[in-house]
Amino acid sequence: METPNNPEFEGPTIFGHPKGLMTLFFTEMWERFSYYGMRALLILFMTTAIADGGLGFDDKTSGAIYGLYTMGVYLLALPGGWLADRLFGLKKSVWYGGIIIAMGHFMMALPGIFGSGAYEGKTELSALDTNSFFLGLILIVLGTGLLKPNISSIVGQLYPAGSSKRDAGFSIFYMGINLGALIAPIACSTLAEYDWHLGFGLAGLGMVFGLIQYKITGASLEGYGEAPVVAEETEKVQQKKLRSLVTWIGLALAVFVAVLFTGLIPIDVSAIAGASGTIIALVAFGYLGYVILFGGLDKGDKNKVGVIAILFLFSAMFWSGFEQAGSTLNLFAERFTDRSVLGFEIPTGYFQSINSMFIIIFAPIFGGMWVWLGRKNLEPSSPLKFTFGLLLLGLGFFVMYFAAKIAASGDLAAPTWLIMTYMLHTFGELSLSPVGLSLVTKLAPKGYAGQMMGIWFLSVSLGNLFAGLIAGEASGGTEEALAQMPDQYMLIVYTVIGSALLLFLLKPIIKRMMGNVH
Repeated sequence: METPNNPEFEGPTIFGHPKGLMTLFFTEMWERFSYYGMRALLILFMTTAIADGGLGFDDKTSGAIYGLYTMGVYLLALPGGWLADRLFGLKKSVWYGGIIIAMGHFMMALPGIFGSGAYEGKTELSALDTNSFFLGLILIVLGTGLLKPNISSIVGQLYPAGSSKRDAGFSIFYMGINLGALIAPIACSTLAEYDWHLGFGLAGLGMVFGLIQYKITGASLEGYGEAPVVAEETEKVQQKKLRSLVTWIGLALAVFVAVLFTGLIPIDVSAIAGASGTIIALVAFGYLGYVILFGGLDKGDKNKVGVIAILFLFSAMFWSGFEQAGSTLNLFAERFTDRSVLGFEIPTGYFQSINSMFIIIFAPIFGGMWVWLGRKNLEPSSPLKFTFGLLLLGLGFFVMYFAAKIAASGDLAAPTWLIMTYMLHTFGELSLSPVGLSLVTKLAPKGYAGQMMGIWFLSVSLGNLFAGLIAGEASGGTEEALAQMPDQYMLIVYTVIGSALLLFLLKPIIKRMMGNVH
């Protein structure tokens, strides 16, 4: 129900919320549709034989590419938010980001589309095939970096300070994320069964739908997310310099990518992935150390930044396991899972919708549970919730250990093994992910909120990178790798459960460092 006037909000509302929320809801839904639709296909496409329409990469290379891609999506959110704040504005950044994302998806639909007979009889790829694939990934990363952090910021701007409806508004917004993530793997995987190009093309089309409705309903965002106003002459000069700098960086990046595509510089994606992980860790802890030592903080704030540094490691550990969903577990569904139901073979990508389905079902239950426990003064502390998250992640991989034993024996595992694993991992996500985001906002010293959140997203980025590297070793792509797969899953269990126990032992120290923060 639309109401033209609401004393809490400027402009029209719908169901008691600013009308612009619906614009952002559907834009984000379609962007997530494009992202998760493509992600459901990505590692399967890379590891499929060339003659069968794929790229024919080995598991190690595919895992490293997957890790670099998912790392980049989170990593570039930092400069994307910075550029929006200082140059483009939030609304234009979302628009430009969406266009770049759509271009990327359509580029990924190109490999093998040219030439008679397409892939039939092919044993190797042309430069056009591989270059269009990698360029597509690069464009999606760049576009997501512009769109993802800024659309959430606009949602926050819709609500005045202290609004009682802010949390509910974000809940509605995040429902759009999960709705897109639920539908996309099913839709894109269904088309990919007939032709990979159709699956990737549908992901791109989803982003186009999002852009169309964003433009048509954009009037509801009037006055929000506008480009920064520069009145002072010095500010105009600075902005002009910034535009020039961004232009030159863009040109340099384009030249660098072009040189890479010529093949003059040999590319070892595994080495690049390993080096990227080291750089991210050094940057994160170097910056946190700088803030603690030279940030002008009192002892209490220094301790709180120290807590962020400690939990950074456990967050990265969690995401390195959780993000096996799109890589290792996706390949397990493809290679070692009995997907036949009443004579119909379920497309592999359908399993990528399970997490979103469980999120939609259980997120309200978890939220209500924490509130109920809080009223009884029984709500676990944030470090303890982190511990639960890691334990649940480990239990999920313990389930997969038995599924891997079945696969190693030569039989296909029942799909219930994967479903149970995804359920446990979802419970772990609900115990850790929203808690971590909330905790960082509570622990961040005054004047460092945005920077601490940026550092926190680096932990997610690092975890995604490691997830890809692990996938290259634990996917069972050869007979030898298949025989070792149960032990590799158990190694993940030991590592994750061990991390959970370590965090539990550190809990008293962390709680003291947190001060009055729960």
